[in-house]
Amino acid sequence: MERTEIIRNTFSVCPVCLKKIPAYLTRRSGEKEIWMRKSCPEHGGFRVKIWSGRTAFEHWTQREEPLAPEQAEGCAGDCRNCADGVHGQDTCCVILEVTKACNMHCSFCFAHGGETEEQPPYEELCRAIDEIARKGNGPLIQFAGGEPTLRDDLPELVRYAKEAGCQYTQVNTNGIRLAEDEAFVRKLAEAGLDIVFLQFDGTDEAVYRMLRGREMLEIKRKAIRSCGRYRIGVTLVPAIVRGVNDSELGNIVREAVDSFPAVKAVHFQPVTYLGRVPYPAEALPEHYTLDELMADLCAQTGIPESALLPSRCDHAMCEFHATFMLNGKRQLVPMTDRAADTRQERTDAARNRQYVAEHWRREQRLTAENASERAEAPLPERDPGLPLVCTDREEMDFDIFVRKMRSQTLKISAMAFQDAMNLDLERLYRCSLHVYEDGRLLPFCAKYMTPAAELPPAQK
Repeated sequence: MERTEIIRNTFSVCPVCLKKIPAYLTRRSGEKEIWMRKSCPEHGGFRVKIWSGRTAFEHWTQREEPLAPEQAEGCAGDCRNCADGVHGQDTCCVILEVTKACNMHCSFCFAHGGETEEQPPYEELCRAIDEIARKGNGPLIQFAGGEPTLRDDLPELVRYAKEAGCQYTQVNTNGIRLAEDEAFVRKLAEAGLDIVFLQFDGTDEAVYRMLRGREMLEIKRKAIRSCGRYRIGVTLVPAIVRGVNDSELGNIVREAVDSFPAVKAVHFQPVTYLGRVPYPAEALPEHYTLDELMADLCAQTGIPESALLPSRCDHAMCEFHATFMLNGKRQLVPMTDRAADTRQERTDAARNRQYVAEHWRREQRLTAENASERAEAPLPERDPGLPLVCTDREEMDFDIFVRKMRSQTLKISAMAFQDAMNLDLERLYRCSLHVYEDGRLLPFCAKYMTPAAELPPAQK
């Protein structure tokens, strides 16, 4: 007889009314998939798959302690009404929306970009930056929208954030203006912009036509080259949609390797049903789970699974990350190893943002007067006949190793956001990625949570 076991008790929200309700992580006997089950007194029962079993769930989440009863009771699931200081994690990065306007209208958009042309006044945004710097103790700040590069005063906002004490600055962009307006890119660099989070969904124009409504690949590549000329680091940020570009993971990593050192990282974001992202009309959403993404990434690149580590700042089910050194043949050499990572303690947000800020500030320091920190010579083009990944580490003395770790590494990571179907209060409670709204720092998934009124309840 088939048996379902409860492997974790937690809380979630009703996907229709968004009220806090008990939830259970369950697994059927003999199966590896993990499902969340929950029931709303008004709208009935729901279930959704949260883990596909491609990686052992208990091993991946072994550092995650369940919420204590007082923590679970103290969190109402409605972050807008939460008293400051109740949240279980400090701030690492704060997103500040500087415009609602956008020069695209993507079907997959968390923030409903382009719905209006609203542009908050510069002075209002400066006051917000001051609050962010104070409340977040000098966090990393990401300027977002809409499309933030539509603001001509974006360089001034970047400069103001640096002066206000934000350790590190990002701009989240589709790349159109960066590709077309080199003078604007130069102004951003002069203002101290550390990195561009560049929407980059694949290396096939068919993907962009499907997700963005137009061909974009050459625009993306031109934006990368422009940022590279002014030493602004680029992180490629693919929104991964099952059946659309989940076969492009390896090609995206190869694009990053070929574009290094302009591209410093790849940050995958499996699509979640938030904002303008549509729920399926007649069925429960089948999420592209974090462990599916890891397994497919490894299969398409040759990256060993052991190189991918769970987050020690946010919840393990929210994120993975890995660091690679590029060898003399432009191959990826893993520098992270899950088996060797025996640390059990969590990393607080302050230490995490310090690590990130130092990594990117280093690139800004590589100027003519300290060129000795640079790699000895530009890397040759990648030979497509060679494997993308090389697990053999070359012998080098410590000073050379440190220099190459500073100047010759590529990072690969992913962030799996939550929606009204799979929201786990345990994950939300430990979130360090916050969005500024009316004086508050809200967890990302709480800020953009979208009710799913049209979803039918699960069949019991």
